[in-house]
Amino acid sequence: MRLLFLAVLRRHTGNAVTAERIRDHLEAAGHVCLLKDACDLESPSEIAHLIEAENLEAALALHLYRGGRLLRGHGIPFGIIFGGTDLNEDVNHREKNEVMGKVLEEARFAVAFTESMKEAAQTQWPHARGKIYVQSQGVVTVPNAAFSWDTFLRRSGINQSADNLHIFLLVCGLRQVKDPLYLVDVFSEWHREEPNVYMVIAGPAVDPVFTREVKARVKRTAGVRLLGEMPQEDLHAALKNCFAVVNSSVSEGMSAAILEAMDLEVPVLARNIPGNAAVVKHEVTGLLFSDPQEFAQLARRLVRDPALEKEIVANGREYVRRYHSWQAERDTYQHLVRTLERGVGE
Repeated sequence: MRLLFLAVLRRHTGNAVTAERIRDHLEAAGHVCLLKDACDLESPSEIAHLIEAENLEAALALHLYRGGRLLRGHGIPFGIIFGGTDLNEDVNHREKNEVMGKVLEEARFAVAFTESMKEAAQTQWPHARGKIYVQSQGVVTVPNAAFSWDTFLRRSGINQSADNLHIFLLVCGLRQVKDPLYLVDVFSEWHREEPNVYMVIAGPAVDPVFTREVKARVKRTAGVRLLGEMPQEDLHAALKNCFAVVNSSVSEGMSAAILEAMDLEVPVLARNIPGNAAVVKHEVTGLLFSDPQEFAQLARRLVRDPALEKEIVANGREYVRRYHSWQAERDTYQHLVRTLERGVGE
């Protein structure tokens, strides 16, 4: 079957990585999967032309609003995958909410990453209750074996022996919803007391205006460094080498960086928001903080308590192995797309 797959494809972001992984699942089942950036296709006529020109038989969209709205009314069966933005932000805009409800009326199925996302969607759009499935994101990590941690530290402007350092890595695209400046002040205070602790922010400049603000702030802040985007294999190697991974987002669907850190046996400190709390169980698979002061307290505790670190790492690795299986994700999407195949020609 020839499928159109719409997603928001900013490079090296969670959406792009998820979309590539799902496309791989579908192509492994013998489907031809045309992956397109929803941002490049803003009108129904463009989609109609693409469907005709490429002889597409069905479609899939990652993001109910950004992608799903473009698939309405074309007469081909489609499914959607909820993004965090759908249920954390767009749902609060009346017009977008109505559009998303209509998309769900036409969609053959919808996928939520967590039970809480499914519940939120069913509360908003009760008519979709029977077609929402839960499938956690599958995790695969591929650290670059040739990666040099010392080179990474030098690039970050950290000229100390790696042996004594505690590097906290915050992986995110530079945009406001990721709130990369949330912990900057409290981390700087800690660094002044203990010069061997650093926070490194790594990710692409998604929002140019906000990126300038982040760069200016980091430049005048002790103990905090900023790096640009990195190839996936290098990023996984950096995760594996750092002391802990941090997430300070205002909202998340399901953070790939958190899951990848768990898979790589690295402790996680995450802001206590629904998307993170669905993955991180406090003091079991990671640590959850509600404000910068609590982050500082928990981060210091983690540094001083190797037994806690060891327990969290072991539990996190087991959690990912059990609930974020790449093979289970593959099986689910291949099964769901077969339901679209049955709709072709109806």
